[in-house]
Amino acid sequence: MSDTVMRDRFNYALSGLLQETFEQVLGIYLDRGTSLFETLDTISAEEASIPVGGRCATLAAQVAHVNFYLNVMSDYIQGKQSDKIDWQEIWRTVSAVTPEEWEASKAALRETYQRVRAQIHAIESWEGENEINGALGVIVHTAYHLGEIRQALCTIQQR
Repeated sequence: MSDTVMRDRFNYALSGLLQETFEQVLGIYLDRGTSLFETLDTISAEEASIPVGGRCATLAAQVAHVNFYLNVMSDYIQGKQSDKIDWQEIWRTVSAVTPEEWEASKAALRETYQRVRAQIHAIESWEGENEINGALGVIVHTAYHLGEIRQALCTIQQR
């Protein structure tokens, strides 16, 4: 199989996984209506501001973290790396949000996702480890936090 065919297959699979994780379920691994943006559209600012437990983050912090992570991965894919990333800042600083702040946070995440998705689609060669690791990291890390958000939402909506 040629390198072009393999690259096209990889890009197709990657595109589907990105779309399912963030935008809309295609039947690859999520249940209908459970992608990140579909899930976030069902959450109010009030719900986003409730910590699940005494030491747990709010859904607003989860969303801020995913946005932060996507920005870090964008730099990583481009070969830019920083030793001064404070992975804990969001967990310390983001809690309750107003409706306006919640809408702005979701919009910022959508914008970052669109930029990172375009960046990933523009990769012509998957020869470097930063590109593959970064692209797969975006999917895997976001899927993890999507699970956290959906699990927390179950608890929050039963209160």
